[in-house]
Amino acid sequence: MMCVCVFVYFGQMARVCWWFYFSKVIELSDTIFFILRKKNSQLTFLHIYHHATMIFNWWAGVKYVAGGQSFLIGLINSLVHIVMYLYYGLAALGPHMNKYLWWKRYLTSLQLLQFFIVTMHTTCNLFADCDFPDSMNAVVLTYSLSLIVLFSNFYYQSYLTKKTKSI
Repeated sequence: MMCVCVFVYFGQMARVCWWFYFSKVIELSDTIFFILRKKNSQLTFLHIYHHATMIFNWWAGVKYVAGGQSFLIGLINSLVHIVMYLYYGLAALGPHMNKYLWWKRYLTSLQLLQFFIVTMHTTCNLFADCDFPDSMNAVVLTYSLSLIVLFSNFYYQSYLTKKTKSI
């Protein structure tokens, strides 16, 4: 099995990783605003865990391993966030947009697909001859597995249990 593994300390990919890290700092601000506005219904364990840990994970990624593997994870996550913020932007336009927002379930599926791709790629890199440190691969693998568990639970609670309750 062939795995793509590029490891660059300096250069363009490292800069892109830094900007991605900076975007995670901005995303954490929405959690802070939820707290300040006392919107506790939007503060789930998943939300707080994900946003708080992304700051530390990406700080370490940018400081120690900015480049190939980190770049791929940031690229995939950025694509998912484009779709996610499109959804939230449409939802913010008001209730008349609800008829166009039937695809929220698929957005969660896309997030899960992202974590499965990262998990497979990271697992592959653990067995490949790759300059990306195995210790960081282990951290990424553990983190992506934790997100699979948490997002799967969210999917189950949001889309599967509500359907069986209404039947």
